[in-house]
This record gives sequence, structure tokens and C-alpha cells, in this order.
Amino acid sequence: MTAPTTNANSETADLPSDAPPIPEGATMVTVKIERYNPEVDDDLHWESYRIPALPSDRVLNLLHYIKWYIDGTLTFRRSCAHGVCGSDAMRINGVNRLACKVLMKDMFAKKGETSITVEPIKGLPVEKDLLVDMEPFFEAYKAIKPYMVTTGNDPTRERFQSVAERERFDDTTKCILCAACTTSCPVYWSEGSYFGPAAIVNAHRFIFDSRDEAAEERLDILNDIDGVWRCRTTFNCTDACPRGIQVTKAIQEVKRALMFRRR
Repeated sequence: MTAPTTNANSETADLPSDAPPIPEGATMVTVKIERYNPEVDDDLHWESYRIPALPSDRVLNLLHYIKWYIDGTLTFRRSCAHGVCGSDAMRINGVNRLACKVLMKDMFAKKGETSITVEPIKGLPVEKDLLVDMEPFFEAYKAIKPYMVTTGNDPTRERFQSVAERERFDDTTKCILCAACTTSCPVYWSEGSYFGPAAIVNAHRFIFDSRDEAAEERLDILNDIDGVWRCRTTFNCTDACPRGIQVTKAIQEVKRALMFRRR
């Protein structure tokens, strides 16, 4: 059953009659979602839903509730629901987050009724509702050669690294390609040709890998007009990363490697 909804300036929709019982301990919250259906809409618009939420719920649970019991046309990405796949990046209360990692207990208002906003991540074309076209993001990622490059014959044993050599790039191995960092960047919003933080982070992971032999090639790629020099060090990317990667630090290290051409 689909319940009627209205825009964010009007009354929110009532729960459908076939919705599950409101669980004990739940609090009614208003979820405002920026929506867009290319088949019927000329532009993005807001729709609101007043639904029950438990402190242990994540924002992803609320989106599931809306899709399963109120409006099945709501579209968004999600997969593992445990902060590993990076599928469900979106703007929650104006900040890039993974919907599966944001707990409602941290979102409840101290006074009055809780209201949260959910929007698609910025800087990428919106295809439908919270679903964006990730192709420009992955094109930038592929451009920096995100794989190990070696020359000569295949080794007869594994390539050894010291603990210190591994630690040099350990932080940037944690990237899950959720695009939260890249789409939090004001430069990326205004200049879509910029490689973006995620691509630079993944280049960093190989530039500083002692086993790789294409560091100079990657540095040349990132020395382009759309490379690392577009970064304005706003730290939005570091704040947005759900894996805690020091994104801005990694970008600055790539800049220094370009300036001194050494590791």
C-alpha cells in the first residue's frame, strides 16, 4: 500500500493501515527526503514521512520502512548494511554519511520532535531519488591506475615488505569507494573534472607502496590541472570518510611527493 505524501512544507503522511505495529520504545520522527523521478519530475523536490524509530535503528532502517510500508517507489542503493560495501552514501542532515552507520540514538532531538533530512550526495548526476550516477567517480578512480604495476618476470615468491614499509600507506588501503569524501568536496561540486579525494587516496596507496614501480607515472597523472593542486584543504573529505582515513593528509603527502619527487 502506498500512503499519500506531501512536500516538506505540508503535513506529513499518516502510516498505512497495513504497517507493522509501532514497537515499544519507538519515537515518531519526520524524515524529509529529497526526491526525483525523471519520468514525472522536472526538478528535485522534498517529501516528508512521519514514522516510528527506535534508538537502535539506523537511518537505513528508516529508509527501508518507508520503502517497504509507505512508498515502494523510493529508490536508493544499499548492500551489506554494515559499513563495508560503501553503497549507501548520502547526505544526512547536510553531511555525507553512510546511512547504515548513522544510529538514530545520535539523531534524536533533545527537545521537541526529531526531524532529519536525507539527500543524494552532491556533484554527481541524480538518476532517481537518492540514486546517483557513479560513473564519473569511477572514471577518475580508474585513471590513476589503482593496481600494482611491476616489470620483469613474475616473482617466484611473494614480494616482501617490512612493517614500516606497510605502515607507510596503511591508512589509504581502507578506502571502500563510497564517494563520501569526493562528493563532500566544494571543488568537486563546482569543477567536476577534478579527480577528487577518493582517486588521490587510492593513488597514494600505490605511490607509497615499496613493491610498486609506477609511482612516477601516477604522480604525473596527478600533476595535471585537474589533479592534486585543485585541493583547497577544507578537510570536508576527512570529516566525511566513514573509515576514518586521513584524506587531507594523504593529499598533502602526494603534493609533497610531487614537489620533491621522492617518497
